[in-house]
Amino acid sequence: MNPMHASIARLIPEGSRVLDLGCGDGALLAHLQATRGCTGYGIEIDDAKLLTCVQRGVNVIQLNLNEGLQMFEDASFDVVLQIDTLQHLRNAEVMLRETARVGRMGVLAFPNFGHWPNRLSVLQGRMPVTKRLPYQWYDTPNIRVGTFKDFKALAAKNSLHVLDAFGLQEGREVRFLPNALASTAVFKFQRG
Repeated sequence: MNPMHASIARLIPEGSRVLDLGCGDGALLAHLQATRGCTGYGIEIDDAKLLTCVQRGVNVIQLNLNEGLQMFEDASFDVVLQIDTLQHLRNAEVMLRETARVGRMGVLAFPNFGHWPNRLSVLQGRMPVTKRLPYQWYDTPNIRVGTFKDFKALAAKNSLHVLDAFGLQEGREVRFLPNALASTAVFKFQRG
């Protein structure tokens, strides 16, 4: 199991109805089904990843997240996940609000651009290339970068109440100075 997925799974109440936005190969949702008794759906656009989800027994819907979540009613899920999804979306703020609308609670994780090695790279005049941000600036699938503190400000702007926030570094939780010391930012939130 991916260490990030293990930390995130701990945030999901047992028996939750989950919507996993940009679920990839369905590994996290399959883990939640097997270990926490969760049900729900993954949303994915990539054909090969859809097939892997189906092979894992994960219910999956092919949908481009840039088109929104209009097909789902308010509070139709206990938890909506956005794990490594937000940085790929053109309408990140809209999708954040949609996450809070569709789910009673949201959990999201993204690469923290404020992590100290990233800052050092920028100070040296280069965009960072790390385990968490493994692409060169010209071929990255990320269309935006953000920091732990950036998300806190965005959550406040959108009247979201942060229930828990921490960083992840090499699979361990970082609660002291996560903006500087963690490569991944993790937030659990709900509508304020």
